[in-house]
Amino acid sequence: MQNFSLLDLSPVPEGQTAADALAGSVDLARAAEGAGYHRFWLAEHHNMPGIASAATAVVIGHVAAATRRMRIGAGGIMLPNHAPLVIAEQFGTLATLYPDRIDLGLGRAPGTDMATARALRRHMAPDDSFPQDVQELIGYFSDGVDAAPVRAIPGTGTHVPVWILGSSLYGAQLAAYLGLPYAFASHFAPDMLEQALTVYRSTFQPSAHLDRPYVMMAAGVCVADTDSEAAYLRSSQLLAFARLRTGRPGKLPYPTHDIGTEVPPAVLAQVRHALSCSATGSAKSVQNQLRDIIDTFQPDELMVTGMIHDQTARVRSFQMAADILTDLRAAPVAA
Repeated sequence: MQNFSLLDLSPVPEGQTAADALAGSVDLARAAEGAGYHRFWLAEHHNMPGIASAATAVVIGHVAAATRRMRIGAGGIMLPNHAPLVIAEQFGTLATLYPDRIDLGLGRAPGTDMATARALRRHMAPDDSFPQDVQELIGYFSDGVDAAPVRAIPGTGTHVPVWILGSSLYGAQLAAYLGLPYAFASHFAPDMLEQALTVYRSTFQPSAHLDRPYVMMAAGVCVADTDSEAAYLRSSQLLAFARLRTGRPGKLPYPTHDIGTEVPPAVLAQVRHALSCSATGSAKSVQNQLRDIIDTFQPDELMVTGMIHDQTARVRSFQMAADILTDLRAAPVAA
């Protein structure tokens, strides 16, 4: 593992507002930079009361302005929702304001329900144009020529690093074909992780962007002084995911000591499986769990994420995780 990074969904806790969530993201980003995280990504989600990062490029700019060195980016932008030129202009502007600090991760899913997708796009194209849209977008970031009929201004010549995101084999195949870095969403969809990484690594074609495969995987993390305290803090995320799965999305719930009384066993089992690529507990417990994940999948970079209702506990969890990951990064990889 070369680097470790942080994915923030800018959660809106129950009893708080979107303004509180965005302030919390800035507070967390500053703490993450001080703790040694390599990059800080935010994600595009729409029509979700518990997530405040819908205008992802705007939030990235806000966080970049509040930090100094850490890379800030999108994990990701759901490209089918947008014209490639618009994204090129947005991220070209960000890269112009914050040189050599902006990343652009691209996803193929809409990141929302179909009604909201229609509201975003106004019409639904029948064909999958994602590979072509990715290449068009990358072209806008290239040096280009003055005679090009359409240019991204700002954008041309910024060479914003583009990542392919995914939770299936599709993204792995595309990232390998285009010679781009690949990030797998194992923090909520772990089932195809091993197969996708194998496909990406074995079929990777060197490119002007990257000469060898570069894999980032995501894992949930929740660290506290004791295993029981960490389990209590993490219950908010389990509850939120369960409510989303059962069609009742809302703000990030208050934690509970007895989640089994609020979530049916079958649903809770599904949620625990979906969020199983994770580490929860005391520092010692989390270190052991993260070591197993890193040794098993050997990512070039691990991106951690997690939603905790209390902001102080959330910041402390990621600070403790950074200490653990710093130690693990220095340790030799198991054969």
